[in-house]
Amino acid sequence: MNSAARNAQAGSQAVKSVIWARIYSRVGSHWKALILAILLMAGAAGTQPTLAVIMKPLLDDGFSGAKPYYVWAIPLAVVGLILLRGACNFFSDYLLAWVANNVLRGMRQEMFDRLLGLPDAEFKRGDTGRLLNRFTIDAGNVTGYATDVITVLVRESLVVVALICVLLYMSWVLTLIILVMLPVSVLIARVFIRRLRKINRDTVNMNAELTRVVGEGIDGQRVIKLFDGYEYERGRFAYVNSRLRRFAMRSAVADAAMTPLTQVCISISVAAIIAVALGQANAGTLTAGSFAAFMASLAQLFDPVKRLTNLAGKMQRMLVSAESVFTLIDQVPELDGGTRVLPAPVRGKIEFRDVGHRFPDATQDTVSGISFSVQPGETVALVGRSGSGKTTLVNMLPRFILPTAGSILVDDIEINELTLASLRSHLSLVSQDVVLFDDTIAVNVGYGSLEQATDEQVMAALEAANLRDFVSQLPKGLQTPVGENAARLSGGQRQRLAIARALIKNAPILILDEATSALDNESERQVQASLERLMKGRTTLVIAHRLSTVQNADRIIVLDAGRVVENGRHEDLLAANGLYATLYRMQFRDTD
Repeated sequence: MNSAARNAQAGSQAVKSVIWARIYSRVGSHWKALILAILLMAGAAGTQPTLAVIMKPLLDDGFSGAKPYYVWAIPLAVVGLILLRGACNFFSDYLLAWVANNVLRGMRQEMFDRLLGLPDAEFKRGDTGRLLNRFTIDAGNVTGYATDVITVLVRESLVVVALICVLLYMSWVLTLIILVMLPVSVLIARVFIRRLRKINRDTVNMNAELTRVVGEGIDGQRVIKLFDGYEYERGRFAYVNSRLRRFAMRSAVADAAMTPLTQVCISISVAAIIAVALGQANAGTLTAGSFAAFMASLAQLFDPVKRLTNLAGKMQRMLVSAESVFTLIDQVPELDGGTRVLPAPVRGKIEFRDVGHRFPDATQDTVSGISFSVQPGETVALVGRSGSGKTTLVNMLPRFILPTAGSILVDDIEINELTLASLRSHLSLVSQDVVLFDDTIAVNVGYGSLEQATDEQVMAALEAANLRDFVSQLPKGLQTPVGENAARLSGGQRQRLAIARALIKNAPILILDEATSALDNESERQVQASLERLMKGRTTLVIAHRLSTVQNADRIIVLDAGRVVENGRHEDLLAANGLYATLYRMQFRDTD
């Protein structure tokens, strides 16, 4: 093995050690329950060789009639030992399940907390399937296999040690034969471990792909039906499904092959033991009871050794799943290096100073050299062709995207100096893609830190958003569930519910991102009326493709290829006969 391969192997072992330590540091936090479970497992393990040892007095003295009380003493001892083993196993399994579920709860909470704190860019990668897989499958695998490993290692190792002690007591010569064959079984198991690790990693990745394909099939079911995408989606699913089957079969082959190979080693050792035992019996050094007790102990040795051998596969699956879970936990959260808060009262002045941004791996800037200011209470619209940088620009204000050049100020303070909580608490957003949660209308309107809002406050916000009459007619009123993705509401109702949410927050700075672009004319008029109430007295940045919705803005900033090309009021920009006038005439002609 060359030095590079040795270094790679050493690095892999170091990573495994770290993962092991991280898993069992969480398990070890419940050490009291763990120690009690281990003691109970030791009690259960101690009963197994005792049952084998009983065979010697039973055959040597019981059947000969030398000790008549064995007639009732040995059966009672057997029943007592079985009851003791059952009780110990039950309570140890219960305690380990309690530990596993508490660790799982904590791990999932840690994952979700980190998920909520990830930068906006992480969610743009479209890795939803893998993220969900980490919560539903990987986390459960880690804790489930971790407690399985503890159970098997402790219980079965104690059983093996106790049985080997009994075997040595009965006949050290016969026991040596077994001890020679055990390392051979271990070497056979090691051959399959590396293969199992790769197979399990591939399975985890393909499970994430399966989640993604099924999720897209659910979300896109109407498109699939309308555009006859059945065969294409069946093909995608069949490919993933077939790959999962192949990985499962490879894993099953590796797992299944270890057992018969181990059994071959055991059968060779048993054959040698019988041959030697017959020789000792003929020489008078081994009684029938001793040999029966020896063979009973040996027979009980096979199952724990088999479980210890099969543990390699579980350990590899646990490590792969843990690697996936800790990848999420170790993600770097969004930067929050600010230390200042906006001083009250917040005026809502916004200033962009020579702001630029380039996405990673992009060859040119999305926006460059952007400078403008918005006075408190002023409404400024950002317009331009698709891809001109409007959304990128406003996403920098709440620090969803960080500028790569220049600076942004709110009330003459750079937003990087502000804590995220302070900055975002004074911003409200209403966008084209309304996000509502599968909960009641009241919860959605008073969402987050505002969820303690009274019903009167919620109804006042709904009235300002032209939704009071609609909600009042519902059988459950404010307690009406909106359904998943607000499927029970129309597009206009969803938009106005988002406006009510922004109204009740009462933030001094408002961002409207294509808030009416997906609505019909009637819904747009209703939403526009609600928006006018929302915008009153607030500093507002408006992104709009429909130029008719921004004619009354205090100023209109026209972007093209990431730069400001025009800036002024609607009438002035039309008179200048530039890009804005061109875009306006095109839309006016289209509406005709």
